[in-house]
Amino acid sequence: MSYHHLLTEEGEHLLGQLKENPAYCPWNVYPRPQLRRDSFFCLNGSWIFRSSPEQKETETILVPFPPESRLSGICRHMGEKPELYYKKLFRLPDGFVKDRVLLHFGAVDQTAKVILNGRELGKHSGGYDPFSFEITEYLESENVLEVYVTDDLKSKLLPYGKQREKRGGMWYTPISGIWQTVWIESVSKDYIKNLHIQTTANTIKITAEGVQDGEVTVYTPSGTICALMQNGTAEIVIPDPRMWSPEDPYLYSFTVRTETDSADSYFALRTLDIREVNGIPRICLNGKPYFFNGLLDQGYYADGIFTPAAPSSYTKDIETAKSMGFNMLRKHIKSEPECFYYDCDRLGMIVFQDMINNGNYSFLRDTALPTVGLKRMPDILMHRNHAQRKAFAETMENTVRRLYNHPCICCWTIFNEGWGQFCGSNMYRELRKLDDSRIIDTASGWFSGVESDVESIHVYFKPVRIRPADKPAILSEFGGYSCKIEDHSYNTEKTYGYRFYDNTVSLEDALLRLYEEEIIPAVKTGMCGAVYTQLSDVEDETNGLLTYDRRILKVNREKMQKMSEKLYEEMHSTSEIP
Repeated sequence: MSYHHLLTEEGEHLLGQLKENPAYCPWNVYPRPQLRRDSFFCLNGSWIFRSSPEQKETETILVPFPPESRLSGICRHMGEKPELYYKKLFRLPDGFVKDRVLLHFGAVDQTAKVILNGRELGKHSGGYDPFSFEITEYLESENVLEVYVTDDLKSKLLPYGKQREKRGGMWYTPISGIWQTVWIESVSKDYIKNLHIQTTANTIKITAEGVQDGEVTVYTPSGTICALMQNGTAEIVIPDPRMWSPEDPYLYSFTVRTETDSADSYFALRTLDIREVNGIPRICLNGKPYFFNGLLDQGYYADGIFTPAAPSSYTKDIETAKSMGFNMLRKHIKSEPECFYYDCDRLGMIVFQDMINNGNYSFLRDTALPTVGLKRMPDILMHRNHAQRKAFAETMENTVRRLYNHPCICCWTIFNEGWGQFCGSNMYRELRKLDDSRIIDTASGWFSGVESDVESIHVYFKPVRIRPADKPAILSEFGGYSCKIEDHSYNTEKTYGYRFYDNTVSLEDALLRLYEEEIIPAVKTGMCGAVYTQLSDVEDETNGLLTYDRRILKVNREKMQKMSEKLYEEMHSTSEIP
């Protein structure tokens, strides 16, 4: 099999910069936009690396890129159960240390053991969750940080998403090791550990974890508003509220100050609810029926796989989608660093966030039979492995708690097409306890019959027909039209998609016809959102609007923008109250 080692423009720039300056790393940016302090020491960049205990000579890897990626400098498969070794030497700047020093990892796939100056700090399992250690008492003038990583895809215990040992088709190259920012901050003894932000149409409630007393200052167009915290909480009414939407993504900034600590953050005012409008259930954003016009976003990049070449790569993807009139991305079975969600917050891109599946997958049970309309046994009887269920539930909770404050997230998707699905109604209730402010799609695809806020449908091989129902209908996947651009495709021999076109002209004609004849008319019968597959090509899949290297947009921006405007006009006219 022959593969192209594609580079995005950002990846090409990165490799060029590294030739001039081996210490260069575009990920040396503050990684936590909703809890910002002035203390930041980045450990991204060159690390010492071994891909197995048997490897005698060490290599140099560029963190935070996974070793399977071209941008890491390693660019090879790590094997079925890799045992990776990372080492970083560092010295903290003079005056950096306050009372306490914290070491943060954005994400490491899957299980990491961390050692500082010969002392074990602890272990963490879970390839998508951030974790931290206090390292104050272990610091020396010269420090040696070591990370041992194991990754077992075969067990299917921990959530793994679209990764597969034998990649191909809708399964992608597995990654392992460090794939998000590693950094250090110094804090006071009684520091703000986290912020929990709850908003309504005109109020903000801020809870600061780890402190009791302090002051919150909110900055509004008409001036600052200050409020004292009681038991770590402050609630403020916002005058003349400006609501967040993709059309007006307005963010309010605020500062939390205590006697010993200070942190900056932001919030947005927006509401989500379901209302019956002219006899049809509609999802309302800020009290008005809204059409969620989306693209499936897998979060894979040709040169960095899980990790794009630079944070600006996220910005570019979002701006490209917006330029075609899309207002939503369905982040598919993957979660991202917080800078992605910050970009969506500030640029005005709604996110439907999937949980990351674990458990086994069966093509016959989970795809083939449902596609032709055959159902399966109740999900309470499926995926009975207790440890797998526990691992999924824990990752779901971690995902919600980590991303809760981001206003761009309007919907959580628990299960996709039955992969690892179990006890859907119970999981819906558990998620509702964690977050009662967003829409929940329990079963995206074909295995419904469980508690859910929406009727979530996938359609690929038949016409889109939405029937009136007692819940809002979301066409959470459709399309998948494939057009392979030879010099910008990963797999030179195989192509994966659901309908194939030889050139971009025929692709664009078919895509616009699909929207005109099937998607826009479905708004009248209750469709509230549609997610086209997909934003970009991914490896064998060439059904993206962008090529995998993000170099070519296969459709005309202006034509897609006009199509999007027709969708919004149809929602407006259909939902207008006489």
